[in-house]
Amino acid sequence: MPEQKLHPQAEQVCDLIVASGRPPIETLTPPQARQAYLASRPILQPDPEPVAEVLSLQAVGPNGPIPLRLYRGNGVDKGRPQPALVYFHGGGWVIGDLESHDQLCRALANAIPSIVVAVDYRLAPEHKFPAAAEDAIAATRWIAENAARLGVDAGRLAVAGDSAGGNLAAVVSLDARDRGAPRIVHQVLIYPGTDMRMGWPSLERHAQQLPLTRAGMQWFVGHYLGNESDKNDWRASPLLARSLENLPPALVITAGFDPLCDEGEAYAEALRKAGVVVAHERFEGQIHGFVSMGRIIADAGRAVALSAAALRASFRGA
Repeated sequence: MPEQKLHPQAEQVCDLIVASGRPPIETLTPPQARQAYLASRPILQPDPEPVAEVLSLQAVGPNGPIPLRLYRGNGVDKGRPQPALVYFHGGGWVIGDLESHDQLCRALANAIPSIVVAVDYRLAPEHKFPAAAEDAIAATRWIAENAARLGVDAGRLAVAGDSAGGNLAAVVSLDARDRGAPRIVHQVLIYPGTDMRMGWPSLERHAQQLPLTRAGMQWFVGHYLGNESDKNDWRASPLLARSLENLPPALVITAGFDPLCDEGEAYAEALRKAGVVVAHERFEGQIHGFVSMGRIIADAGRAVALSAAALRASFRGA
């Protein structure tokens, strides 16, 4: 197979990062990293799309209220219960929030079209593992239990997320299967982290590839996990779950120049071997985080359209 090349638009993003003089994330404190992440939004993200409605909500969580933001896509009927996508933002469990993924959630709400509920789970290192996983699980259950008053059809609930959020969407799907509720009809995992042991070849192959280097990933994992044994817990490493059988159909999106590429693809393959219906799409020349870089990277729009089509089909069939 011919050697893959970095997409010119991805290269442009990397050049912008270098030109900005932004220090490597592993040299920053978590508050500094959060600031830098938000500062990149207007440069990399398209303008947020108007949607029919945006509501601020709070789910009951294990450690107090969990902030949520509900988006009703354009044309989504308010008069009857609608399918809903629960979305978990990326950012290595340390950075990111409702604002960082506002544009993406709006785009998905319109593209599906459906309700999208974004979850503002607790971040590390202030709240170590398993806080993010516990919040993601609790928020999804709360949305299902309060579906009627939210205008949501509890029988057509899906989960999605990018990077750390993809990890959390996978964990929520496993937890829902084990508890028998809520019923998740689809999971969209966008360049997910699935194995905290960090032993996959792509971590070496793309160790220096911006925006997520191997050293950066080690920084994220170091802040999130409390100790070495946490790496083997399925709520941190869903690839290590005892069984992946009877999980919802999955769309797994990976990026060819992403250190997490191999573990995302290993998860897709493990799901398939366990009898789960899986669609996998590798964006060959792309970098980690590209779905949030639609102002420069056109593939972001293609990934949103792909995700929307998969969710639309599952909602229709539910």
